[in-house]
Amino acid sequence: MCGLAGFLDPVASREQGELLEIVREMAATLAHRGPDDAGAWADPATGYAVGFRRLAIVDLSPAGHQPMLSASGRYVIAFNGEVYNFRALRAELEAAAAPAWKGHSDTEVVLASIEHWGVEPAVRRFIGMYAFALWDRQERTLYLVRDRIGVKPLYYGWAGGTFLFGSELKALRAFPEFRPAINRNALALYLRHNYIPAPYSIYECVSKLPPGSILKLPTGTGTPEIRPYWSMHAVVEAGMADPFTGSDAEAIEQLDALLRDAVRLRMIADVPLGVFLSGGIDSSVVTALMQAQSSRPVRTFTIGFREDDYNEAVHARAVAEHLGTEHTELYVSPAEALAVIPRLPALYDEPFADSSQIPTFLVSALAREKVTVALSGDGGDEFFGGYNRYFWGRDIWRWTGWVPVTLRSALGNSLTRVSPEAWERFFRAFMGRLRPRNPGHKVYKVAEMLQARTPEALYMTLISRFKDPGAVLPYATEPPTVLTDRSRWPPLADFTPRMMFLDAVSYLPDDILVKVDRASMGISLEAREPLLDHRVVEFAWRLPLHLKIRGGRGKWALRQVLYRYVPAALVERPKTGFGVPVEQWLRGPLRDWAEALLDATRLHREGIFDVAAVRCKWSEHLSGRRNWQDHIWEILMFQAWLESQRPATIGSGG
Repeated sequence: MCGLAGFLDPVASREQGELLEIVREMAATLAHRGPDDAGAWADPATGYAVGFRRLAIVDLSPAGHQPMLSASGRYVIAFNGEVYNFRALRAELEAAAAPAWKGHSDTEVVLASIEHWGVEPAVRRFIGMYAFALWDRQERTLYLVRDRIGVKPLYYGWAGGTFLFGSELKALRAFPEFRPAINRNALALYLRHNYIPAPYSIYECVSKLPPGSILKLPTGTGTPEIRPYWSMHAVVEAGMADPFTGSDAEAIEQLDALLRDAVRLRMIADVPLGVFLSGGIDSSVVTALMQAQSSRPVRTFTIGFREDDYNEAVHARAVAEHLGTEHTELYVSPAEALAVIPRLPALYDEPFADSSQIPTFLVSALAREKVTVALSGDGGDEFFGGYNRYFWGRDIWRWTGWVPVTLRSALGNSLTRVSPEAWERFFRAFMGRLRPRNPGHKVYKVAEMLQARTPEALYMTLISRFKDPGAVLPYATEPPTVLTDRSRWPPLADFTPRMMFLDAVSYLPDDILVKVDRASMGISLEAREPLLDHRVVEFAWRLPLHLKIRGGRGKWALRQVLYRYVPAALVERPKTGFGVPVEQWLRGPLRDWAEALLDATRLHREGIFDVAAVRCKWSEHLSGRRNWQDHIWEILMFQAWLESQRPATIGSGG
């Protein structure tokens, strides 16, 4: 796992030394992604320069140094990530052409594959996570490539007439002529989602390369061409055209085999590796399959909290004991968790407000003490029907969609006449420890859902933080996304698969995977996600819905695979998520920090938010009248980020 940065200046007026100096400065901002080695390459005749920071995982020798030239010298690559099937590709290449290898890294195999098959045909053969920059010296053409699901990040944009790219925005900011301007419209998307969806970024003139895409930029053209080599839309349609028709037992057997191979490939490393274990279905499946294929106890890592509503460590410990792993757990104090918050702006590099970023960083830091690679269970919810909204969201629409919206609105309004605190007392009295987390907040969410006019509006209610970002962010217009452009949706008749598709192309790559990548790479740890192997994803979309959701619960097929290795009693419990008590922290130990960032004079001076609207939410939250933790946390994360980025200007939003 590594970091890359570079630029293409069509004027080509800089000397070799200047090119290398600039690109090394850009790459130096990514030292956390690659502390083991650094390299740079430049061609003054074309104005191309690329820099690299390496976290050595496979082939720790100098033969793995990057940027790396292909055997013929035609291609130069800076490669971030892993191609897990590189050994099979290497054998195939040896049978066809017998290349003269210098080492045993996957990067060398990537270059040889491109030389043998061409860029896109080679990429289609790769099983892995990656983002890379490839310079074709013969054609004077730059290629930027991102993996199918979007595990690894890649930004690109312009500084005047110079094309820039990098693993993180901080690398682009290091370019001398880069002048950042905040994209107000992208900020509106952030307030709705708590992240900025691709292809947008917080800066004008900077974009994220979409997952499964190849960007091609010939020297002198000025306009990059972007085309997909793999798309979730096409995978869904292919699954609909060729659904799995076997028995339940056959489906479980095939899924088990696919997952075992996905885990096996991700256990290839020349450094110590382990696995994040929460004790839930997804991480337990990965851990079980990893242990089943390991000759020694697998290292497992868990973060615990003293607050019962947020603690899953006891469940993880039970799974670890059953599987016989070498288990490490750390119970984190509020002070230790809060100490992470000042690091978040630098870690995430653009506004990002999923508060589970805090425990994700803490478990990454815990794992990094013993390993360099950690497997995780990301992807199980989106592809196997794990989120609660996939079943109770559909049920709510089935039960209420036929009722006239005026009556539903009246019912929703009646629910919000009771304060969140009263709902909390009600649930505590009648459900005790079985009550849901933040029940008053959830009741208010149901009230909002009751007012949705269509299933799609219901979904947007479920996934939106600010229902109307314009209420706190004037003069901004939300640009279109895959969630709002129905022409980009596959023809799924059922509401639940539609939600799963939309999550898979938005929430998964732009929230979950961003969270894991920045948290793990911020501590120089490589995270690998077996459930996101594209073969697993393609098989999951062939499975009929009853193999995912059955008996009012999701991930049915995944559970059956897990039960082969772990007793159901150890993993069956309500889904809780990976959260922290932000609501209480904002009224307690974070209050002074938050007050400084939300100071009315400061907000007036910055001129971004509607001051009265922000202060009203903050006052209501402090008083306990409402739980505005999601809204306040979003604004605070932007404010903390803005403070770290000065002197960025506020753009018009284009």
